[in-house]
Amino acid sequence: MPSKAESLRPSEPAPQPPEGRTLQGQLPGAPLAPRAGSPPDAPGSESPALACSTPATPSGEDPPARAAPVTPRPPARPRLERTLSLDDKGWRRRRFRGSQEWDLEARNGTSPSRGSVQSEGPGAPAHSCSPPCLSTSLQEIPKSRGVLGSERGSPSSGGNPLSGVASSSPNLLHRDAAVVGSSSRLPSLLPPRPPPALSLDIASDSLRTANKVDSDLADYRLRAQPLLVRAHSSLVPGRPRSPLACDDCSLRSAKSSFSLLAPIRSKDVRSRSYLEGSLLASGALLGADELARYFPDRNVALFVATWNMQGQKELPPSLDEFLLPAEADYAQDLYVIGVQEGCSDRREWETRLQETLGPHYVLLSSAAHGVLYMSLFIRRDLIWFCSEVECSTVTTRIVSQIKTKGALGVSFTFFGTSFLFITSHFTSGDGKVAERLLDYTRTVQALALPRNVPDTNPYRSSAADVTTRFDEVFWFGDFNFRLSGGRTAVDTLLCQGLVVDVPALLQHDQLIREMRKGSIFKGFQEPDIHFLPSYKFDIGKDTYDSTSKQRTPSYTDRVLYRSRHKGDICPVIYSSCPGIKTSDHRPVYGLFRVKVRPGRDNIPLAAGKFDRELYLLGIKRRISKEIQRQQALQSQNSSTICSVS
Repeated sequence: MPSKAESLRPSEPAPQPPEGRTLQGQLPGAPLAPRAGSPPDAPGSESPALACSTPATPSGEDPPARAAPVTPRPPARPRLERTLSLDDKGWRRRRFRGSQEWDLEARNGTSPSRGSVQSEGPGAPAHSCSPPCLSTSLQEIPKSRGVLGSERGSPSSGGNPLSGVASSSPNLLHRDAAVVGSSSRLPSLLPPRPPPALSLDIASDSLRTANKVDSDLADYRLRAQPLLVRAHSSLVPGRPRSPLACDDCSLRSAKSSFSLLAPIRSKDVRSRSYLEGSLLASGALLGADELARYFPDRNVALFVATWNMQGQKELPPSLDEFLLPAEADYAQDLYVIGVQEGCSDRREWETRLQETLGPHYVLLSSAAHGVLYMSLFIRRDLIWFCSEVECSTVTTRIVSQIKTKGALGVSFTFFGTSFLFITSHFTSGDGKVAERLLDYTRTVQALALPRNVPDTNPYRSSAADVTTRFDEVFWFGDFNFRLSGGRTAVDTLLCQGLVVDVPALLQHDQLIREMRKGSIFKGFQEPDIHFLPSYKFDIGKDTYDSTSKQRTPSYTDRVLYRSRHKGDICPVIYSSCPGIKTSDHRPVYGLFRVKVRPGRDNIPLAAGKFDRELYLLGIKRRISKEIQRQQALQSQNSSTICSVS
């Protein structure tokens, strides 16, 4: 009697052929012997391969109607097992498909579950439905094999890759049977290696592999660089690498010799703070390093002008003498123009200013109070260092419906230096000095500046005087202070000769007298005057008032300045424009050099805002005038008559 251990030992299994080899002496169409221990007609003993009724014909003819009584098994040929093995790269390469391919299949009406390689060959039956092809996902294949293995009850069937794949693709077996049947047709299965790179003379780009980048292709780099596509995730091996990953155009552009801007180092960008910087450190946008880039000497060129237009609608044909005087070799960084009794069309006046200054300047701010206008033009590359521009107005003549007398103040901070510009029109009359002093007092007390921009030095500011709250103050306008002594005495000094004794005229000036007393413009200074009185001229002429009123010529139009730090403002030119004769006043302007200090990034910036519509309008007018001038020159040259002697 056998022992208990021997009885529990399983029976010796039948010898199995090596995997991937064909059984010796077995015909392709002959049925295989049933497995030991399993009846041949048992319901659970179906063949792991798909049952075929008849061997497939090599041509596209219909199979015969009579079915074979015995279900054949296809032989386990090495070529079929190798072809149908689960190659990860091959599956993943054919699994992921591009969005353009999905859209194209949706338009054609084909199923998106079908692979890019069509399984129907020329010999496939026409009535066969579209079974799942090799594009079945990688996760579904092992599951289907497990299910089939559980139905058969054979655990050893999982080692045969043919058992799970062939059951989901009858067309593959159809082609294989045709090959076995001595057909000269090559199998149309997916090759183990990717297809070779196609040349550029191919008729259609759609014949390329849909979702594989051919790195061996000659024009791969040329095609990949200009494409701006979304970078695919590096976690998916089937996705091609983004062209941006290997594109070095951005690196080359940083080294371009055509750039006019100074390069910025990466470590400076990482360590830079745009919210709260230091005065002396390099982390501030308005700090010392940024200031030194634009102003190594920390001096800003400033142009300040005043003009009483007398309400004339006619503007001068050219403002070059006014804004771009011949005494100045270079244009200034900031232009501030104040106008009293301005023209009715304020927009037209600002357009003319923009047209004269050209495309290098933009209108940073523009304010008005009745017929008082003020315009601030700044260089385009400096708009990023300005704070918000604030303005305030004061009316000194309340009875008048038209605000012809009063003051207009505009303030802002540039880097770490605060500026205040005031244009005023005081009470007129030869003997009304007290009224003019009262206008000044009302102005310094009523101007509510600054509002949101913090004071650069609050400890030295006064609530009763607006001029003490800013570092640099410029006050300009028609102050209406006259030359005392009468018209005859002034005419005598003006007609002495070619050179007018200006210091003798200034001894009769009311403003200088009051400033020496300290009753007006406390702490202000005025550049030396070397020009003739700017009031009162006959319109269009160089003669003073020839009417019956015989008003006394005077220096009514002035430009004064005050600095919190001594020596920060240096006057360069102080003069008038005798060539502009559309008003009874001559424009008066001053060129200054102002010292600017670095600041902190704790101020509300203007964010580069300017009047873009005015900018474009002024540039268009400038271009049109230049075209007209060139056409006039061409017509003049063509009409010239040359005579040969």
